[in-house]
Amino acid sequence: MFNKLSLAALALIATPFMAMAETDGPGPNLVIEVGGETKGEIVIDLNDQVAPKHVAQIVALAKEGAYDDVVFHRVIDGFMAQTGDVEFGKKGGSAQAGMGGSSKPDLPAEFSNLTFDRGVVGMARSQDPNSANSQFFIMFAPAPHLDGQYTVVGHVIKGMDVVDAIKKGSGGNGEVTVPDRMVKVTVQE
Repeated sequence: MFNKLSLAALALIATPFMAMAETDGPGPNLVIEVGGETKGEIVIDLNDQVAPKHVAQIVALAKEGAYDDVVFHRVIDGFMAQTGDVEFGKKGGSAQAGMGGSSKPDLPAEFSNLTFDRGVVGMARSQDPNSANSQFFIMFAPAPHLDGQYTVVGHVIKGMDVVDAIKKGSGGNGEVTVPDRMVKVTVQE
């Protein structure tokens, strides 16, 4: 039987582990340092059980430094923030940001039954379901119309306040004129 003292001791021992559980997913975790008007850190628990090919490509690109200084080129308030165009999305962006991918091949769809809720991260693609490459988006709010149509690669486990603060775009397509960017992107295994 536990007494009050042993329960208090157990709480002290368990607290660091509980805090770790809140910020560390099973991994790999994508750690994004955001810069521009918005500053902070976003940690994404990548789900390699559901989307192994997509996660492997994101991890490889992050380890190469391909995501460093890439802008959030499309940010629609109440919907999502999109980034990851390693071809055209470097610091400052360009008129073509959002039109590119990477030197790696496009990926076959890895659709799942996971839902696009707030904080979920999905892979951007063209009309072709098998065209995802490097771009991804983070949901501000649920979007059930995306379920089963886009590959879910993970979810934010730390820094949703930073996601919420990312500079929003204007107009229907959410294009951002002076966008925030991913200053540095690393992987925690």
